[in-house]
Amino acid sequence: MMDELLLKNDNKVIFLILDGLGDIPNPPFDLKTPLEAAKKPNMDGLAVQRGVLGRIIPVDVGITPGSGPGHLSLFGYDPQVHEIGRGVLEVLGLNMKLKDGDLAARANFCTIKEGLVTDRRAGRIPTSETERLCGLISSEIKEVEGCEVIVKPGKSHRFAVIFRGKDLTDRLTDADPHKDNKPLTYTSAKAPEAGFSARVVNSFMERVMVLLKAEPVANGALLRGFSLKPDITPFTEKFAMKALAIATYPMYRGLAKVLGMDVRDEPANYDEAVSILKKNYNDYQFFFFHVKETDLAGEDGNFEEKVQAIENVDRFLPEIAGLDPHTLVITGDHSTPCPLKGHSWHPVPALIVTKTGETDGRAFHEKNCLAGSVGTIYSKDLMSLALAHGGRLDKYGA
Repeated sequence: MMDELLLKNDNKVIFLILDGLGDIPNPPFDLKTPLEAAKKPNMDGLAVQRGVLGRIIPVDVGITPGSGPGHLSLFGYDPQVHEIGRGVLEVLGLNMKLKDGDLAARANFCTIKEGLVTDRRAGRIPTSETERLCGLISSEIKEVEGCEVIVKPGKSHRFAVIFRGKDLTDRLTDADPHKDNKPLTYTSAKAPEAGFSARVVNSFMERVMVLLKAEPVANGALLRGFSLKPDITPFTEKFAMKALAIATYPMYRGLAKVLGMDVRDEPANYDEAVSILKKNYNDYQFFFFHVKETDLAGEDGNFEEKVQAIENVDRFLPEIAGLDPHTLVITGDHSTPCPLKGHSWHPVPALIVTKTGETDGRAFHEKNCLAGSVGTIYSKDLMSLALAHGGRLDKYGA
């Protein structure tokens, strides 16, 4: 039905995504959330004057989403129907060439001691160190079990891997314990036909550990998000909007590419990101503007840093709002509560800044969003609501 109602006009829609925005009451901070504690006069001003509030559920009730499904649902795709592995997103975000049949994976350098993964992120080693280690792997591990191996460094401790060969499948479990101080985890096959792929991945991990055994911090690698090249309807075709993504981290740039969005050069800071938005504003109708720092602070359990990240966004928000889009959505892809130090199942606060004259008249934070007029909806339905507020949907029926 949606495709029959789409209106082709130049009305602008901006999604400002603060990764991992949602949180829960933090006992050491008067049971406030970072969004509630942050001094954000611009965000709250928009919410009070022109905003409607609500909460979004990224996948389903009680389900903790990864960043891939979280963002996919924001863009109006059902993540339970369209499953895109994080490996593909990372690979494409790093501008690696992915061929049909390639097996892609996202990887972390990690610290291993006596069979335990003591630090999944190897102390967040600098990007320069990851570049050195990936260079070493590239020179020493060119193939595994007859499959070509291609690695490329990402940011900090992250890198991506492509396994290129015959009969590879993504029916694999993550080779990652997902928690510190847990035993090293290898991948296993989810189906009989995945046995060879599991052997390829595990052989690669073992060879990396041998190669890096003398490294003081980054002496191993964890792989997850195994995936093949997906087949999915492009965003422009699905919603009749030409889309631009402005993001720093490879995974989010990769997702944008999977959906057929245009991706500009990686911005070095907020000023550059806003500049990219302004320079391209007349050429697109939809803009995805990604902020990662809120999620990083939540994963570290750092309440003050998450507050600071939100306040930093508030400082440049007037430049975005000043472009006067028909709809400005401010939300997150999932919740990353500081007390939990990771993604969670909690609904995500959402603000829709609209020109319809509607307003809930309240500041933007979790408690007010719980009582907001939008209610609690699935993330995949947020796009249609944004389009409606933006005058991009026609009437249904006579």
